[in-house]
Amino acid sequence: MKKQEYLKILEKEIQKINKVIDQKIINGEEYFREAKDHKLLIKKVRQHTKTPFFNKLFPSMFQY
Repeated sequence: MKKQEYLKILEKEIQKINKVIDQKIINGEEYFREAKDHKLLIKKVRQHTKTPFFNKLFPSMFQY
């Protein structure tokens, strides 16, 4: 599976969880488990989209 495909799957899962969380908020229910799942998925997205540390320090050196 390509990185972009994986990120799209994660995005779809995040959207599903967001809908469930929204519905639970409207109904006045607790959504602790969904919040944990959401946090985990966001962490995975950030892990796969972060830029390397040295590119942040010296962005112009690695463009060529």
